[in-house]
Amino acid sequence: MAKSMGTIAIAPNVFWVGVKDYNRRLFDGLIPLPHGTSYNAYLIVGKDKTALIDTVNPGFEKDLVDKIAQHMDPTKIDYVIMNHAEPDHANAAKHVLNIAKNAKLVTGAKGKEAAMMYFDIDASRIDVVDENSRIDLGGKTLKFIDAPWLHWPETIFTYLEEDKILFPCDFFGSHLAGGAFYSDEYGDEKALDMAKLYFAEIMMPFRKPGQTAIEKVKKLAPKIIAPSHGVIWREPKVIMDVYEKWTTEKMEKKVMIAYVSMWGSTEKMVKALNEALVKKGISVNVFDLTNTEVGHIAKELVDTPVVVIGGPTVLGGVHPVAAYATLLVKTLRAPTKYGVVLTSYGWSGGAVKQIQALLEGSKLEVLGVVEVKGPPKQAEFDKVADLASKIEEKLDQL
Repeated sequence: MAKSMGTIAIAPNVFWVGVKDYNRRLFDGLIPLPHGTSYNAYLIVGKDKTALIDTVNPGFEKDLVDKIAQHMDPTKIDYVIMNHAEPDHANAAKHVLNIAKNAKLVTGAKGKEAAMMYFDIDASRIDVVDENSRIDLGGKTLKFIDAPWLHWPETIFTYLEEDKILFPCDFFGSHLAGGAFYSDEYGDEKALDMAKLYFAEIMMPFRKPGQTAIEKVKKLAPKIIAPSHGVIWREPKVIMDVYEKWTTEKMEKKVMIAYVSMWGSTEKMVKALNEALVKKGISVNVFDLTNTEVGHIAKELVDTPVVVIGGPTVLGGVHPVAAYATLLVKTLRAPTKYGVVLTSYGWSGGAVKQIQALLEGSKLEVLGVVEVKGPPKQAEFDKVADLASKIEEKLDQL
């Protein structure tokens, strides 16, 4: 595994001591990582005590301790803050506690349960905090923010009052290794694009808890936001503005078409719909599912109000690749409002019924279905044109 050994100060006596994993290409068996990822951990050295905020992914324990050692004796750490119990952030907590014999793990009440269950950390080594708690390190004061379901039930944020730094673990994160540390070093466009991809796959299902968290963060008015994945935000407004948009489901007037075609029938209808929408001045993003990473689909779902699923029938059901895209809309609880289905078959249908079953329980309103036996003819193209007009009408109402 490739990793970086550098460590930087993000404020006086506040150090990034994490690991950049340049070669990782998949997360949770689902999320593509075109630029790798980082496991950000932060060391805060006060006049009297020290705290480590979050740790690193399994396999990087030594790297973490080596970086801490550049700033202090790791055996002297007083607190290990566990904002979130997922192993990519908390796995090395026990390793650090074994080295720092007098250190305490600091987390919320649900975090304590998780630390004992996942990492076998003794209850006597765990201090539970809530929003009324403070930890004084000597000129460095930590407070805590309850942030349940961002994206596990035990999540908390940590805030360093004097330096006005927010440590929100996964919230405001991105999967990006690279040589730089700050969002502005990459440029806002790239940093926000990666943040949107991350939001789509991790935070999109939890928009309401996200809204609550953003209001809490606004009151803190942080000067720096330091997540535990990806870039650090020296201009918090940049990421907070887009998160406010994404969590409140502010849609753009655009359409996504995600399709797969075997013998061209579905693809012909897709092209006809795309052309009709473009003539109406509507922005359309078209993805051939056979050569599209799932991340691109997820990212579009964040602010696309209309999704078109295209796929032929295969053995009495929809093509498995189209089924996967359909299920993604439901699994990620996308805010998408409207759906359209374009499908074809040779000797037997069934795709429409399966797509309806996959979407059952979602809030998606299906504007229409065009199903054709064999190649589409003028009657089907007329239906596609009608659907383009329906889509235009819905977009005008946004």
